[in-house]
Amino acid sequence: MRKRLGAEVPPTDPLPVPSSVAVSAQMSRHPRRDTGPELALRKLLHAAGYRYRVQYPVPGRSRRTIDVAFTKRRLAVFVDGCFWHGCRVHRSVPTANKSWWQAKLAKNLARDADTTAHLQELGWTVIRVWEHDSAEGAVHRIAAALDADQQ
Repeated sequence: MRKRLGAEVPPTDPLPVPSSVAVSAQMSRHPRRDTGPELALRKLLHAAGYRYRVQYPVPGRSRRTIDVAFTKRRLAVFVDGCFWHGCRVHRSVPTANKSWWQAKLAKNLARDADTTAHLQELGWTVIRVWEHDSAEGAVHRIAAALDADQQ
C-alpha cells in the first residue's frame, strides 16, 4: 500500500516482480530517445537540408512527445520500436509476467492511436516509422509528405 496525503491507497498499476535482476537491468537500459534508428533518420534528414524539432511536446497531451516534428508544416514523425509499439512482424510478449506485459503493450498501442488521432484532429500529418524500416525509405516518405504540403 502506498500512502497518499496520509491515507492508505492501493496501487493502481502494480509493477510485477522482475523475473531476474539481469532482465530488469536490461529493460531499464533501453533508451527512450536518441535511439539508433532515430539518429540515423535525423542524420539523413539534416543532410538533405531539412530542419526539425526533436522530442517536441504533443499539444494537449502531457508527457507525450513527437520524435521528429516539422512544426510549421504540422508533420509529426514517430520512430516506433518493434517491441514497445507492437510491430506485426517482430512483435513478442515476454513469457515471464505475461499478463502484465500484454496489458502494458496494449496500453502503448492505445496511447499511440490516441496520439495519432489527436494530432490529426489538430491538423497534423502523422508518419509512423518502424525501427526496422530503412532510414532512406523513411526520408522519402517524409519528403513526399512535406512536398505534398507545399502544393
